[in-house]
Amino acid sequence: MNSRDSGTDAFETRPFLKVRRAYLHVLEAGRRKNVIHGLIEIDVTEARRRLREAEQAGRHLSFTAFLMSAVARAVAEDRILHAYRRRNQLIMFHDVDVNTQIEVELAGQKIVQSLIVRAADRKSVREISDEVRQGRSGDPSTERRYGGTIAAVSLPRPMRSLAWRTVMSNPFWFKRFGGTIGLSSIGMFGPGGGWGIQIAPPTLMITVGGVATKPRYLNGSLEPREMLDLTISVDHDIVDGAPAARFARRLAELVEQADGL
Repeated sequence: MNSRDSGTDAFETRPFLKVRRAYLHVLEAGRRKNVIHGLIEIDVTEARRRLREAEQAGRHLSFTAFLMSAVARAVAEDRILHAYRRRNQLIMFHDVDVNTQIEVELAGQKIVQSLIVRAADRKSVREISDEVRQGRSGDPSTERRYGGTIAAVSLPRPMRSLAWRTVMSNPFWFKRFGGTIGLSSIGMFGPGGGWGIQIAPPTLMITVGGVATKPRYLNGSLEPREMLDLTISVDHDIVDGAPAARFARRLAELVEQADGL
């Protein structure tokens, strides 16, 4: 990092990391999708209570891992939510591979790396929590995928674009490198709740917002509840509104019932 101090024109410089070229390709692919978004609120009071109890008992379970488990199991009930088109066919994978992001430091900068939890619909919250924790401390498969990304983005732009289009047109390669669904958390952007509209290529993208305490009627009485803001984004070329709505309802049921905890 370089800096220059010349009064009002003081500034510093830092390198534009190669990995950010991959981010640009992801955003370009996301903009080509016909995406519809649903902004919902889910009551996570019971889930967060059970997570606090687990923490006190020495069982370190991640809230993100709990959400990943619920999302994956809801998708497994209607796999159209993570279908990908290959010419005149829709490929609907049996395993739900969830791609999330973890923050790491590179060359003095904070960047995000993808972490893919394979077959998350068949894993417990504890197993997913362990994988997320391991990924943050340096998972070999994540490091290999990151190394491959750096090698790819080092190619000239026309070759990078061709390689990316090739991956995007092959559901099996897309699953290998990017999972079948995406989950991103923006709750750290500020206090309280809030939604986020993602630009991303997966057929299903879940954006986890913040948690805010709000009044809610339960059994005829008004109570303060912890409400999570969630954005559900689906590729409308593949997923219609009805299955998207059923998925949202099922996801809300699993989360509100703290299913899996």
